[in-house]
Amino acid sequence: MRIRVDVASQTLSLFGDDGACVRRYSVSTAKNGVGEEKGSHRTPRGRHVIRARIGAGAPLGAAFRGRRPTGEVWSAELDEASPGRDWILTRILWLSGLEPGRNRLGQVDSMQRYIYIHGTPDSEPMGVPLSIGCVRMRNRDVAELFDLVTAGTPVEIHE
Repeated sequence: MRIRVDVASQTLSLFGDDGACVRRYSVSTAKNGVGEEKGSHRTPRGRHVIRARIGAGAPLGAAFRGRRPTGEVWSAELDEASPGRDWILTRILWLSGLEPGRNRLGQVDSMQRYIYIHGTPDSEPMGVPLSIGCVRMRNRDVAELFDLVTAGTPVEIHE
């Protein structure tokens, strides 16, 4: 399996070992566009790998902070009580860059930037860049993807 995120079309495609596309999802990448620098709030390009899978068995909409479940499940009321919160929901696929100087080590390290593929409130639009660097997905979609991939799955992010 391998994942390809296409920033231009705001899609994430999952390819099987035979190279055939087995799933395609609408996603939301960074509002600030692509870029690798720490603090840029941009989605990093290049070759990555899923370093960690977090949230197995959590309910759809389960909220995470610091990669730990908060015990909350997203609701409109909870969202209203937490204006401006960047919701990380359901599952986390934590990415690590594979290209030193581009998305690994120093000021461009995707893992140290906490770049994830994760769920977001279903009220948030997909197909529109709105994140602060991560790749956001619908909760059902990220739960499905999570069950189909393992740590070590390659992820390519391109414009």
